[in-house]
Amino acid sequence: MLSRHSHIAALLLGLVSATGFAPWGLWPLTLAALVVLMLLVEAADKLKSALLRGWCFGVGHFTAGLNWIAHAFTFQDAMPHWFGYGAVVLLSLYLAVYPAMAAGLAWRYGRQDRRQFVLFFAVAWMVTEWLRANMFTGFAWNPLGVIWVAILPLADSARWIGTYGLSVLTALAAGTILLLLTGRHRRFAAWTAGLIILSAGAASLTKPAVPPLRKNVPIRIVQPNIGQQYKHVEAYEEPNFLKLERLSGQPSAAPRLLFWPEAAVPAILDLEPHWRDRLAAVLGPNELLMTGGLKLYYEFQDKNGFRETVLTGANNSLWVLTPDSRLIGRYDKAHLVPYGEYLPMRGLLQPLGLSRLVPGDADFWPGPGPQTLELPGAGGRPPLKMGVQICYEIIFSGHVLEEKDRPDFLFNPSNDAWFGSWGPPQHLAQARLRALEEGMPIIRSTPTGISAVIGPDGALLAKLPLAKAGYLDTFLPQKQAPTPLSRMGNLASFLFAALIFLSAIALRRQSR
Repeated sequence: MLSRHSHIAALLLGLVSATGFAPWGLWPLTLAALVVLMLLVEAADKLKSALLRGWCFGVGHFTAGLNWIAHAFTFQDAMPHWFGYGAVVLLSLYLAVYPAMAAGLAWRYGRQDRRQFVLFFAVAWMVTEWLRANMFTGFAWNPLGVIWVAILPLADSARWIGTYGLSVLTALAAGTILLLLTGRHRRFAAWTAGLIILSAGAASLTKPAVPPLRKNVPIRIVQPNIGQQYKHVEAYEEPNFLKLERLSGQPSAAPRLLFWPEAAVPAILDLEPHWRDRLAAVLGPNELLMTGGLKLYYEFQDKNGFRETVLTGANNSLWVLTPDSRLIGRYDKAHLVPYGEYLPMRGLLQPLGLSRLVPGDADFWPGPGPQTLELPGAGGRPPLKMGVQICYEIIFSGHVLEEKDRPDFLFNPSNDAWFGSWGPPQHLAQARLRALEEGMPIIRSTPTGISAVIGPDGALLAKLPLAKAGYLDTFLPQKQAPTPLSRMGNLASFLFAALIFLSAIALRRQSR
């Protein structure tokens, strides 16, 4: 009976822990939930019980934190809308495996000594979080460290140890509270608290000054507030375009960069010159347009004695268009959303009817990965280098920039219209963490919000709220020098975790 109550308590703690993420930002509740989870796991009488308590926590944590996924099914007429809530639970049942592994590893190797338990728990949480971001195409949404984005001085450590290292510090903070509240190992608790303070303090003291805005690079970010229910309806194509055109303003001689959202236009720009001309008419002689669109692939197939043109695949792309209707750059989204942009194991799952989850009969194809696009100078605007991460790609720490050709800024066109009121602020928070990690300004344009300008220190310089049509006029922020994280990637996180792991091993040997 006590064990069953412990599992229910772990489930409830998981639900509470999710309130630390956007839009609520109640990070003290996340820490409190982790403190009690550690007590429950440590008190387990066997490994199976420790694993189950960690799994129950994970089910609650992800079910609450990912509730916005259910909203996407309200736009999916091929599937019942109520299935969205089941999809959230099913996904959470799988994702909860990773907190379960963290709990099991901490119990297996640290239960003899609470100090060891805290250290092993912090390291195990980080490693399993990294696995979650990389296994089976990866789902890196809401790593634990992202709760600190609202308090940038605490999040500054991410420049050195990355998002996953920040998750280690978060778990250590909860472990320190546990040690202090239980009145044991106060000297060790002081050491862990000192490590956290030192990490945050060193990051703040070494934080470079934020460079001034580029006054010779004016930018406009357009947010048309076009809901998903109107996006692919033929009758709304013209009104949607006129809205984008109006919010873009009158063409001028200013050397402006104009940013539109992911899949902003229904055109196939490389195959439809009349659409290129329409878009170019929005631009002045020194302006460039960055807009989302599709790249389609066809092949000829013989069917029933007739030769037909068949759509075989597509890219979710970002196009760069000049005032004379030329396409001078394209980026193809590389990290696609399974069951949203492609159907894994289509040959097996399509006969079962699961192809209804993915619009169309053809899958999106992944691009080659992060790449830097060249933007020519004009009208006093210098030549620039732009990195692109489309929508979901921005959540993958250490994988957003081309290493050999570091850009001047990163553009994150997105379509958050699918994701209710919780998804967009969570997406924005993770984009802010990427800016901080890389020392890289990020421009976000979305159909319904939250569009934003993010400084290289992760600060929000400007934003448009949810469900509001409008635009942001400002200047392009400058990047900072490469951070340790941008130089080493997630190796920096693992090196920090290795330090904590070696401390746990040293304690283990000392105890013996």
